[in-house]
Amino acid sequence: MFDWRSYFVWRSIVEGSIQMLFPTRAFDPTYPSLRRNRRGVRSSEMRPTVTIDCFSEGFNGYGEGYAVVAVDVIRATTTAVTAVASGRKCFPVSSITEAYRLADTLDEPLLVGELGGAMPYGFDLTNSPAQLARRKDVGRAVILLSTSGTQLIMSAPAGVFVACLRNYRAQIDYLAGRYGKVLVIGAGTRGEFREEDQMCCAWIAEGLIAAGYQPGSKRTAQVVDHWSGVAADSFVGGKSTEYLRATDQLHDLDFILDTVNDTDAVFVRNREEICLARELVRA
Repeated sequence: MFDWRSYFVWRSIVEGSIQMLFPTRAFDPTYPSLRRNRRGVRSSEMRPTVTIDCFSEGFNGYGEGYAVVAVDVIRATTTAVTAVASGRKCFPVSSITEAYRLADTLDEPLLVGELGGAMPYGFDLTNSPAQLARRKDVGRAVILLSTSGTQLIMSAPAGVFVACLRNYRAQIDYLAGRYGKVLVIGAGTRGEFREEDQMCCAWIAEGLIAAGYQPGSKRTAQVVDHWSGVAADSFVGGKSTEYLRATDQLHDLDFILDTVNDTDAVFVRNREEICLARELVRA
């Protein structure tokens, strides 16, 4: 009969001796320098990736393991960032029904948003970061609804980051080195990847590439190259800004351009609420 007790004693002595000689977790299968992928490449040698995409095409093809960044510069993510940065609670929703249901559970919330460009009945103000920033009632939580942006935020995996031009640099600093795969995804208004979202996504991706990431697709590299080094107002003249002009809401465009990279905060959806993820200190 095999003596299992003697075997385990012998094994512990051998493993302990090797650990003393080679203190690099030689027996730890999770140690990154020893794990290999199917091609036999050590995982620690694989460069992290950043991919740009548009929500109109959904999350198809993206499995688990991605840090997802939602971007809707005009205007949902800018409004959400503005709400939380001012000290408000912010709850994104994907429908009017959900907005009304949630409003019944909160104390005098602000109903903020639009659907198809129109402010829904019973709402307090449209999806306007400029109007929200001027209000003094910061103790009132915001329930935020929009045609594209909040659909993206609520459809994304748990822990999705919420970014815009106000905090794109802070978002880069937070992501770099923490995540092996990053997906930066624009809201896709009416099925189109709007210019302002392309630019913000490109700037975040470009910062990660400078930090050692590689483009996760040919399209990512093309979008980054197209928007690299451009001025912050380079998207002006696109469909989103023309919509603001036609509806006499250029104050929001002015607000967006005046607040580029003005906050060091990072924002994340935690269940129903968009919360502050971390305050970063400028170098």
